[in-house]
Amino acid sequence: MVTTAPYGSWASPIDARTVAAHDGRPAFVGVVGDEVWWTEPRPSEGGRRALVRLRPDGAEESVLPAPWNVRSRVLEYGGQPWAGTVTEHGPLVVFSNFADQRLYAYAPDNDEAPRPLTPHSGVGAGLRWADPVLRPELGEVWCVLEEFTGDRPTEVRRVIAAVPLDGSAAEHRASVRELTDDRHRFVTGPRISADGGRAAWIAWDHPRMPWEGTLAMVARITGKGEFEDIRPLVGDLGTPAPQGGASGESVAQIEWAADGSLLFVSDVSGWWEVQRIDPDAADDGVVASRGLCPARQEEFGGPLWNVGQRWFLPLENGTLAVIHGRGSTTLGILDPVSGELVDSAGPWTEWAPTLAVHGSRVLGIAAGPHSSYEIVELDTCTGRARGIAGRHADVVDPAYYPRPRSRTFTGPDGRDIHAHLYPPHSPDRRAPDGELPPYVVWAHGGPTSHAPLVLDLEIAYFTSRGIGVAEVNYGGSTGYGRAYRERLRGQWGVVDVEDCAAVARELADEGTADRARLAIRGGSAGGWTAAASLTATDLYACGTISYPILDLTGWATGETHDFESRYLDSLVGPLAEVPDRYRERSPLHRADRIAAPFLLLQGLDDVICPPAQCERFLAEVAGRGMPHAYLAFAGEGHGFRREETIVRAVEAELSLYVQTFGLTRSDVPALELRG
Repeated sequence: MVTTAPYGSWASPIDARTVAAHDGRPAFVGVVGDEVWWTEPRPSEGGRRALVRLRPDGAEESVLPAPWNVRSRVLEYGGQPWAGTVTEHGPLVVFSNFADQRLYAYAPDNDEAPRPLTPHSGVGAGLRWADPVLRPELGEVWCVLEEFTGDRPTEVRRVIAAVPLDGSAAEHRASVRELTDDRHRFVTGPRISADGGRAAWIAWDHPRMPWEGTLAMVARITGKGEFEDIRPLVGDLGTPAPQGGASGESVAQIEWAADGSLLFVSDVSGWWEVQRIDPDAADDGVVASRGLCPARQEEFGGPLWNVGQRWFLPLENGTLAVIHGRGSTTLGILDPVSGELVDSAGPWTEWAPTLAVHGSRVLGIAAGPHSSYEIVELDTCTGRARGIAGRHADVVDPAYYPRPRSRTFTGPDGRDIHAHLYPPHSPDRRAPDGELPPYVVWAHGGPTSHAPLVLDLEIAYFTSRGIGVAEVNYGGSTGYGRAYRERLRGQWGVVDVEDCAAVARELADEGTADRARLAIRGGSAGGWTAAASLTATDLYACGTISYPILDLTGWATGETHDFESRYLDSLVGPLAEVPDRYRERSPLHRADRIAAPFLLLQGLDDVICPPAQCERFLAEVAGRGMPHAYLAFAGEGHGFRREETIVRAVEAELSLYVQTFGLTRSDVPALELRG
């Protein structure tokens, strides 16, 4: 029976605890022997990342008990935290433990605890490791070493280093061999050629971000396991652009082919494309490369937020498994000779940038509009793709899931704005005739990132209650080519704000949304956009701002981590050249313009967007009579991972909408708003 009830008042089986229990997604899939391994979130266990294996008999098993947390803090956003191989004694895995950031070796089939491979450091944030490559023939693991040289977040160096597997470096930093120097500020882990004679990696420097300009570096590996003849091969080879100037070429991933050529993804054409290069061939000092699937105007790569991301991998028969698409992504098999690309079939419309291959099998992590992320296997011999682990399971009746669709809206100057719409939906509720629903505009983080069209129980929490969601891939987002993502160059706080507002206004103008009940929300860079929107327009009735950037000048002068410490050079402009722009756009200095209630959410351990910015912002808001609430969570960093935190945050956000939209609900704790 369908009951008529106002939007926002609908009953739903998707409660906040269900949302929290299924928050996050599996990541970093790999193969150890004949087993598939990956990491997955455990919100109920303090938000740790568990290492999981799929045994040949189909049983899933957690490799390490709590409190082991397989997660690296390199670049703060982390990266590939583990690598595994099979020895005569069974599987051997090397992993980074989040609590102390040391590397550990562990043989799960032996009755021994993980043993440390790397030492502690009392300097700054210590030593961190990511993107490991096991070299058992040398008795080492090669990986990125991030080493702090002082107490400031920018006092840091990064090199590729070799760590002994025998534990001899566990107490002795000097026993770690450095394979590269620190001439480049950032590096990824090495990729080793099939014959073991060469290494390749990606490097870049401030003020560039990796999606703005990177180098593919190569070196010969000596018989002693040392690097020689280190040189850049492809990428941003020209003279560096002035600070904040035009970007160069971004190489997002590299891999060696069996024939000794280097495969890489470059955006030199305006789209990330897969190319091949012979490192030994040169013409007047310039090495020619060849696109393997050109002129498709699709992305075969993405922004390198995490060290070790993979959008393609070669298979043993010479073909390539590739993740590609425009807006959404799919998994395909590319013939590098003919350029023929055959896509896998299935319900998945978004593939995470992580792949592994085992013979003719390709392993990935994918989701769709009606299914959450799961481990998927593609058998390239049969063409069959299927979920094999961490399979999506409907925890509630899927009739309560939203029915999303993608749309392109029109923004200022007629520009396209891509977005995903999640209208209110319930199988047993309908709104009274003539009533328009409230809508919340979601601004994703990054901002050089992307909101995928996938099942998200947090979105379903709101849509099943009669509140619509519009996820906006505003100008600056990835997935639509370089020109689209560079719309934000120098325009952060302008283009993103305008695009979100354009979507909200069009929804209201066409009669899809109630103009009087529009809201905006976002986290991290999305929190910035939400806060900036509340100070720039009176369009929204309220907003939810999570772990945001609120003060550009503070963020650019030591209040964030090294990786993003020069990000604003391109997003806003160099501070020394446009200091007024930093002040004029910052919500901190526009707090008097906020005319709508808001909820501010913050992790107290956040080193990327520190709580000090929230505290200064609240001091500016105090006494202005604008209702607001501030919830700060101990033990949480950048993004919430603990079950209780997620429950509290989701329910508080709904309570904000209940109060500001004039909804009738009694099933969520009331959020106290103070003026």
